[in-house]
Amino acid sequence: MGQRASGTVALSFDECRVPAENLVGRRGGGYAIALSALGAGRGGIGGLSLGLAEAALSSGLAYARERRAFGKSLTDFQNTQFVLADCRTELDAAWLLVMRAARLLDDGDKAVAETSMAKLFATEACGRVVDRMVQLHGGYGYSRDYAVERIYRDARVTRIYEGTNEIQRLVIARELLRG
Repeated sequence: MGQRASGTVALSFDECRVPAENLVGRRGGGYAIALSALGAGRGGIGGLSLGLAEAALSSGLAYARERRAFGKSLTDFQNTQFVLADCRTELDAAWLLVMRAARLLDDGDKAVAETSMAKLFATEACGRVVDRMVQLHGGYGYSRDYAVERIYRDARVTRIYEGTNEIQRLVIARELLRG
């Protein structure tokens, strides 16, 4: 549906033997190694979501400034102003969560809850912002002639990979209840 530059495929290795000197970590410890990369990956998905939503908002702002309806610019309508304000506010909140998670990771913290919160909030905010910008474009937002259509398709998967947002909620709750 989207993100065509990001190839995703299933890999399977039947009867694949790896020499001991080529193992990463200890034998049988691969799952723990894979899990240890999730925090950075979730932060990355948060960042990707911010980029997509910022591009959609920029596109929506440009469109609203040039489009006229009933003899007025779209930006003159209160609803358009509210939509734009809500988008900017949500994106700034998402930026703060993603930056906090990144800082914690840079400091060596596993930041389990923080990376999950950043991924969850940023991807959900991205979905809402992009959806609003498609709506702002009207029928054009559904047309491949406008970038927001592609962004809409690209944004959807962010709530699925690196652990679905339902999984993020479980991780956050588990960490909260652990304390």
